[in-house]
Amino acid sequence: MAVWSLCLIVIGWAVFYVGQFIATLHIVVLPVAVALLLTALLFPITRRLRAAGIRPIYATWITMLVALAVLAGTGWIIGLRANDEFPRMVEQVKATAKTMEQWLYTGPLHLQPNQITKWIDEIAAQITTQRNQITQTVLTGATVALEVLASLVLLAFVTFFLLKDGDRIWAWFLKAFGSAAPRVDRAGRVAWVTLSHYVQGTVAVAAVHGVVMGIVLAGMGVPLWAPLAVLIFLASFIPLIGIFFAGGVATLVTLGAKGPIYALIFVGILVVEQQLENHVLQPLIVGRALRFHPLAIILVLAVGGIVAGIAGAAVAVPVAAVIYRALPQLMSDQPALPPAPPGPPAAGRPPGAPPAAPDSSPAAPPEGPPAGPGGPAGPADEESPQHKG
Repeated sequence: MAVWSLCLIVIGWAVFYVGQFIATLHIVVLPVAVALLLTALLFPITRRLRAAGIRPIYATWITMLVALAVLAGTGWIIGLRANDEFPRMVEQVKATAKTMEQWLYTGPLHLQPNQITKWIDEIAAQITTQRNQITQTVLTGATVALEVLASLVLLAFVTFFLLKDGDRIWAWFLKAFGSAAPRVDRAGRVAWVTLSHYVQGTVAVAAVHGVVMGIVLAGMGVPLWAPLAVLIFLASFIPLIGIFFAGGVATLVTLGAKGPIYALIFVGILVVEQQLENHVLQPLIVGRALRFHPLAIILVLAVGGIVAGIAGAAVAVPVAAVIYRALPQLMSDQPALPPAPPGPPAAGRPPGAPPAAPDSSPAAPPEGPPAGPGGPAGPADEESPQHKG
């Protein structure tokens, strides 16, 4: 027990300082982690382009340009929709607010106008009191914006070189492990397969989720349905927590624009669609790569959020899945080599005789063609299976 307790203390100490190190270098660690996720998502395109005969540098550039075109096109469409629909949403929110105010006066609550006015004045006073903190938050936000810009630049560079030279980078990385390189190589390949399946499956599930809820919002006539659909798509990358945030925002917009009846209908459809996703799409698409209990997912999300905020929560689950799959390969012994296929008997030995002891000296190449049962092997002897050996 004393030995095990000492081991746990050492492991806990190491994990704590590794977490502190990652938190200190979050501006580097997080872009690299996100770059690995993007590489796992985009590498199938690069691989197909290489298989078509395109050089790696050109295949990488084409992949990056396609990804940027998709992002830019999506942002442009969302911007146009938001610019056209935002004024209408403001008018609808004002009308809904007046309706809700009348309901508070005439409904079962029977509130007085002075009570609501008092609440509004208290909120305004709180905002005025916290003005200095708000200003400080804005200044901090400017610093964060610069860090985000630097992280995006680093993210683009890391993704580009991983797509272009990923195999060469991995081979160079393995040289540092000496005799343990085969073990690390096995663990790394299993981790990469797990990460690729997780990212591609999660993108597919998030796309289905965003498209379905976008169609629901558009069918209800909710303004800003395209930005809300994209928000739901992005929030789906954070399991269990992201959907509550995105669904809450979409519900508030629906409540303000269309009223409580449409908001309740949207919440009902969201709950049903989320249950179908959890019990059908997730097990079929992502379940093979990630078989975590919901409690494990919640704990991993909590640790990632504490260490690195929202970005840490987004990458915590795939990182935990990779570690969970790679550790058994890293700790296991090297698998035994399969038995060598039977070859032709050596010259001058009968077919049933046991093989000779291996010689440490390299075998000299034969000076002429191997002798077969009927003399030197000719073309007919080489093509006929019954003459071999």
